[in-house]
Amino acid sequence: MSAAESTLTPTSYISHHLTFLQHPIDTGDFWVLHVDTIAVSMLLGVLAFGFLWWVVRGATSGVPGRRQAFVELTIEFVDDQVKGMFHGDRHSFVAPAALTVFVWVLLMNAMDFLPVDWMAAFYEHVLGLEHFRGVPTADVNTTFALALAVWFLMIFYSIKVKGLGGWIHELFCSPFGSNPLLWPANFLLNVIEYVSKPLSHSLRLYGNMYAGEIIFLLLGLWAATGWAGTIFGAILGAGWAIFHILIVVLQAFIFMMLTVVYLSMAHESH
Repeated sequence: MSAAESTLTPTSYISHHLTFLQHPIDTGDFWVLHVDTIAVSMLLGVLAFGFLWWVVRGATSGVPGRRQAFVELTIEFVDDQVKGMFHGDRHSFVAPAALTVFVWVLLMNAMDFLPVDWMAAFYEHVLGLEHFRGVPTADVNTTFALALAVWFLMIFYSIKVKGLGGWIHELFCSPFGSNPLLWPANFLLNVIEYVSKPLSHSLRLYGNMYAGEIIFLLLGLWAATGWAGTIFGAILGAGWAIFHILIVVLQAFIFMMLTVVYLSMAHESH
């Protein structure tokens, strides 16, 4: 904790760490850019997929090195998951999309492992930024953007595979039947389903990562209570970090699996 932060109350300490680096894009207070979320997301995307491209570009057919073996295991793991749910040409789009989602979300989640006070000191004293949040998936805008991208892809492939008429027919005639009396019920149920998918897809990831960030901040507050608090905070923080590894990986896996499920549903006819 920096010297300035040491005089803050617990409420203001948490509020300080949970304030975004914002840039307004209109004269009001509604339309703003979360510069920290965008910058960290783009940086992690470039690093992750630049690394994958570099390894794949230099891959050999002989005995793989450690980097190549790691990338091959990751790709095979994702491909096996897609193979179990998607029965079309998964390599044309679905498997690469699943790999992109899994790796990118995993790295954004993993930013939560960086010590909050150390990172705050780095942003303040090195970059000169008073506020900066480094976990993109703890920002609901990130998770909603990812979920909406998958949602639009789902609608796009539904229309592409079934045709516009087939997709509209499915909206009004599935799942209860094509009787005109059942059209309102079918349509209402399908609208609820379409609306709930991006909501559940995004809020599940956001809720878990935001809660994890809050717990790390609460544990960090113990450091301000003296040497005993520092010791217990460090012990509990290490324990939570170990458990959080499971959450970070599991949430990236669940987000990827739901992406594959939704895209697979778009290719199926009812």
